Amino acid sequence: MSQPDAPNVLLVVLDSVRARNTSLHGADRPTTPFLASFAERATDYRHAYAPGTESVSSHASMFTGLHVREHGLTNRRSRLAPGHTIWESLSAAGYETGVFSNNPFLTELPVGLRDAFGTVAGRERELPYPRGVNPKNFVIDAGDGVGKYVSFLRAAVRSGRPLGSLVNGLSFKLSGTRERYLPDAFTADSSAEVYAGLFLEWAAERDGPWAACVNFMDAHYPYQAGDEPRFGDDGLLALQAEIADSGDQAWEFVGGQRPWAERLSLEPLYDDAIRRMDAQLRRIVEALADRGELENTLLVVTADHGEGFGEPSPVREDWRIVGHGNGGVDDALLHVPLVVRWPGPGDGDRVSGRDADGPVGGDRIDAPASLTGFADAVARTVDVDADLPAGAASWGDPFVPDGPVVAATDGLDPDTEQAALAYCDDLGPLSTPADAVYEVGGDAGADGDAGADGAPRTDGDVSTGRVCKYVRWGDVTATLDVTGGREVVESWDDGGRVERTVAGLADAGVRTDGDSDVDDDVRARLEDLGYA
Repeated sequence: MSQPDAPNVLLVVLDSVRARNTSLHGADRPTTPFLASFAERATDYRHAYAPGTESVSSHASMFTGLHVREHGLTNRRSRLAPGHTIWESLSAAGYETGVFSNNPFLTELPVGLRDAFGTVAGRERELPYPRGVNPKNFVIDAGDGVGKYVSFLRAAVRSGRPLGSLVNGLSFKLSGTRERYLPDAFTADSSAEVYAGLFLEWAAERDGPWAACVNFMDAHYPYQAGDEPRFGDDGLLALQAEIADSGDQAWEFVGGQRPWAERLSLEPLYDDAIRRMDAQLRRIVEALADRGELENTLLVVTADHGEGFGEPSPVREDWRIVGHGNGGVDDALLHVPLVVRWPGPGDGDRVSGRDADGPVGGDRIDAPASLTGFADAVARTVDVDADLPAGAASWGDPFVPDGPVVAATDGLDPDTEQAALAYCDDLGPLSTPADAVYEVGGDAGADGDAGADGAPRTDGDVSTGRVCKYVRWGDVTATLDVTGGREVVESWDDGGRVERTVAGLADAGVRTDGDSDVDDDVRARLEDLGYA
């Protein structure tokens, strides 16, 4: 069991935030001034990559330490079996665990992720009066709206909390159709401010060590720019609302019903949303510091994947990057921020290096890093028994493997593919699996030479700053130089790197068939987020 002074664990996920749009990585707009400053007192991984391009696959990898090709959880039709996450290991060691987000894959859908936590705070906590009647149980659709509305009113009157229940009703966007029966002004707040507050309130009430995942969704489409956007304007907010009401945030562009320039024009709203999350990250860090808990907390700040605004894919001339989880493994979707503050006094200068005995030395890591290292980082910091992949304990830095960093996607999931076909006659490579492999140095020659043991050759020198990426997307392979955050194709041949790497990733047997059926409210939420 854990000791009273055991370190806390906090994973903050800035959902959908790609590295290139953060101040930390040199963005033109000041989107993450606090994170950039905080990174100076922590470990900044400059080449960190998400394991997948979807929330469910990347979070499953972070929680289990398994690669996407090992756990296979890539859509809502699968389920992570119990007993394989670091959160469950922490719970068994005496930690109180919680997840705070309105991301349905974490707090609503039966994919097994929410089951890893003792406390689950999702959209139901957005209601002004959580103890009142929940109007989400009375979803109104075009066929029986009046009857369900009357039922809600009766339940509100009989609840003993009629006023609070009625306010809940006014705050909720009645779903089941894109027609709204209440003004948006009454919509419950789902911003990072709400979930930062829920987490801080929960953490303050813990008597012993705690471990939490806080996922902010402001930068996930539709972008929550706030009441006073700094980079966007009312015109862009109106355009975003028009796109949401008329069709789909990705497929109208892919199908040619809307010009790509409109998609790109929404990027300032995305940047506003990132800045809002950065402010709430600062709120959390300062609150923990004021409580004297920060120096006893492992704090990991990252993103589960990035976002596309219509940029051409470097490896597929017939594809533009839009949204996420819609095909491909381009760096707009995989290159993410990763900042880690290890427990310790002062400014938290105890940071990760390559020492086999633990995290020491250096504050900037240029070697490729993977978010799959989160579970191992926690296990080492807390010293708990965890079901981690073989060989994880030998890594000098939990986030920097001795071998390559890998990422993968299965392409469009069945539900999204069905929705896309309403706009597109030909989905091309989007439903085709894709894999990426990142290595330090590398051999980018077109001949694809390998070492004597068949493994890719690398120069092994992180100081060169060179990072190579190998891609296999359907029948296309490529070698790219991704140094400095740019993808430059050097060869239309990966030298067999991806095939050899993926061949070494076996199914871990942690996935079961899930329940793809969801209620009308959750289905409407998925549609609002751009999922089928």
